Amino acid sequence: MGKNVKINGKIYACTISLAMDIIGGKWKTVILHHLKDRDKRYNELRKEIPAITEMTLSLQLKQLEESGLVARMVYGEKPPIKVVYSLTEFGKTFLPALEAIDQWGNYVAEEKGEVAIND
Repeated sequence: MGKNVKINGKIYACTISLAMDIIGGKWKTVILHHLKDRDKRYNELRKEIPAITEMTLSLQLKQLEESGLVARMVYGEKPPIKVVYSLTEFGKTFLPALEAIDQWGNYVAEEKGEVAIND
């Protein structure tokens, strides 16, 4: 049986529970996937992930920033300011897991999926 893990005063039953607290949910891994190759502005992420609401994207980015996976850089002091999101060095440590999730998703799509036609 695994040992409890304590991080920042929060106790997790196991390291899987810890990892899922950091990257779990519908959108966090999708956002990380879109940041894996290059830094992006908020509107670029909105365009690349059209199904996500603005509020959800903002909240998820804030949570990813708080967990240390994503950095938010603000350029300029007065409007229009430029805000750019990027993976941190810690965030880049998640890339092998992200690649494994992507490969498994491709496998499931090939085995169980149907061809979807975009209108």
